[in-house]
Amino acid sequence: MKVSNLQPGNALAGYVQRILVIENYRVISPFILPLFANGAPTLLFLTAAGTLDNSPANHLTLFGQTVFPRTLTVKENFTLIAYFFKPHALHALFGVPAHELADYPVSLNLLEPGMTAELKDRLLNAGSTKIMLSLLDNYIFRLITRTRIAAEMVMHAANMVASCTSGESLAAVQKELYVTERTFQRLFKNAIGIAPNLFRRICQFNAGFQQLNSGRFSRLSDIAFAHGYADQSHYIRTFKEFTGTTPKDYLKWAGGA
Repeated sequence: MKVSNLQPGNALAGYVQRILVIENYRVISPFILPLFANGAPTLLFLTAAGTLDNSPANHLTLFGQTVFPRTLTVKENFTLIAYFFKPHALHALFGVPAHELADYPVSLNLLEPGMTAELKDRLLNAGSTKIMLSLLDNYIFRLITRTRIAAEMVMHAANMVASCTSGESLAAVQKELYVTERTFQRLFKNAIGIAPNLFRRICQFNAGFQQLNSGRFSRLSDIAFAHGYADQSHYIRTFKEFTGTTPKDYLKWAGGA
């Protein structure tokens, strides 16, 4: 049996801590690998059939945080490759809320059936461990690239929305990014935490709030129209929604503070 601990290349180092490779071509009695808590989400590839505790193990399994010990058992010759990720990588790369996989490993095929089926076939038909590692490296690099592009898109979208808070800004951003409304909503909410329109409304409110605090206005309607509200009443309703008070009462409080 050959065991190797490898360091990831620079392209993966921001997301992968280390890579474990176990090659066992002379399995006589069942090989048992205990899996303990280590703080690292893990992608595990196994060439042979095996069992995880008492259930069949998948060729490609994604583990979240492991708290309770588990046991992987293999009864035939195998190659095992495990990519130990950094703690933040699970959601960033696979889009899965990390808590959903804590002590609940899943087949990678459930997350991305098309891409994963092709990857699995190529891995199982690879002629060497070196080729397997190259395939897995490339797969993870694609995930990292996709994550980086999505993050850059959302950052750009957030900046555009914050600088132009009219209702039309969302449609303009979506058009510029060449994504569907559904994709835009999903990317934005995953990265920012709230829906794009709510973020736009908060930015719109905050811009008006800064002007209110600066005193650079004669009437509340000046603020309302300057920041895209339909009228003064619309501005007051929004102000109360986000502060629990009216602009007039807020100014009284701020003046006496």
